[in-house]
Amino acid sequence: MKKTGYFLAVFALVCVMTAGIDRAWAYFSTYAEASGGISLRLGDETEIEEKFSSWVKHVTISNKEGSEPVYIRAKAFSGSSYTLEYSGEGWEPGEDGYYYYKDSVPGGGSAKELSVRIGNVPEEELKDGLTFNVIVIYESTPVLYREDGTPYADWNAVLDSGSSSSEDGMQKEGE
Repeated sequence: MKKTGYFLAVFALVCVMTAGIDRAWAYFSTYAEASGGISLRLGDETEIEEKFSSWVKHVTISNKEGSEPVYIRAKAFSGSSYTLEYSGEGWEPGEDGYYYYKDSVPGGGSAKELSVRIGNVPEEELKDGLTFNVIVIYESTPVLYREDGTPYADWNAVLDSGSSSSEDGMQKEGE
């Protein structure tokens, strides 16, 4: 008789515990499924245009139509024989050697021209039709906003980068 009492008590306990198992099982086994899709564009595009005259590279960087606003920075390299002098409205030097355009550039817009003058060229080399290579690199990053609405640039999140020099990689005065 004692065995039957224990058996009934265990059976009653199991019945009570499993009475809500269907709801508990439903809770732990639910899942969601979605269908459809949306196109994502994972980057905006900027492009560089260069013109060369009178020992100055005239650089313009544009943000393509439909792109989000970006900040832009640029830097030129020429080898150790020549110095580079930067100038341009809205361009400011940074501590890292880049020149930063102070305003954001909207989609379809362009930064004002950055001029890079090639200096320290000996007079005798100027007469010989000196050939040299100056490469300009640039990067863009999206405009981000602080909680108070102030825009800023995060250069750890570069969207687009590139470089440019003349078609054959060399530049010659007068070409």
